Amino acid sequence: MTSTPRPGPRPRLSDTGPQRQLTQRSTPELWGRLLAGALAIPGVIEGHSQVSPASSRALFLVDREVERAPQTSLAPGRRVEPVHVHGVDDTSIHLCLPAERGAVLDSLGWAEPHQYGDHGTEYLVYGPRDDTELAIVLGIVAESIAFAR
Repeated sequence: MTSTPRPGPRPRLSDTGPQRQLTQRSTPELWGRLLAGALAIPGVIEGHSQVSPASSRALFLVDREVERAPQTSLAPGRRVEPVHVHGVDDTSIHLCLPAERGAVLDSLGWAEPHQYGDHGTEYLVYGPRDDTELAIVLGIVAESIAFAR
């Protein structure tokens, strides 16, 4: 669980939907490692996002179809989708976290509230720019999976 500030200014995001990262994106190679690392988290399976563009990859829980509470999924009322990784032309991640934790990550510069969040638990996490950031972002993704459980 990181408490390290993200160095530098925040990336620029789109003003209109879908919410996407426009600057400071991951390289294609780093994005591939982000996706592989996210899929290596125990108890998740990859699928098509129910709420994000087709280039996004959703993480679903292997052992849970229905969310334990609506604020733990990006697609409440459907198969529980706590995380989706946006495509290589974006590289940010949408995920759900406890509101207090998301606020801490926002203050540290790693994330900001989802443009279209309904529960105050939906956040956009910026795509990692290097190996150090990759490890931190994968830790945040793991936190989201644990929150959904």
